[in-house]
Amino acid sequence: MAMTVHCDIVSAEEELFSGLVEMVIAHGHLGDLGILPNHAPLLSDLKPGPVRVIKQGGDEEIFYISGGFIEVQPNMVKILADTATRAKDLDEAAAQAAVKAAEKALNEKGAEFDYGSAAARLAEAAAQLRTVQALRKKYGRG
Repeated sequence: MAMTVHCDIVSAEEELFSGLVEMVIAHGHLGDLGILPNHAPLLSDLKPGPVRVIKQGGDEEIFYISGGFIEVQPNMVKILADTATRAKDLDEAAAQAAVKAAEKALNEKGAEFDYGSAAARLAEAAAQLRTVQALRKKYGRG
């Protein structure tokens, strides 16, 4: 039996996952993080994108987070997300529409234009779209 660590994934709205996992893969600010049992303590911010969880027994589940933090202790991993959802619940058409709307906002700069906000919306929509496409590629959905 493989070694496991307890993992919690929570957002402001709900707890999405709580259980034993063999590995957690997330996108940290400085690069990808692969967390295994007995990992050294770590605290990092997370970029928008997928979080992959290899559950006890080898099943994999993918979540989308819009950003947040990961705390790692030798026997515990906590992901505190701004917003989070199961990747299978994301709507690819809505993600594509959000990317187009954000790109349009960047191109149509008006007097009240907030570049930082528009760029953040584009990054989040693009991360959702990448998550959906990765899920479809992995499982042949769509």
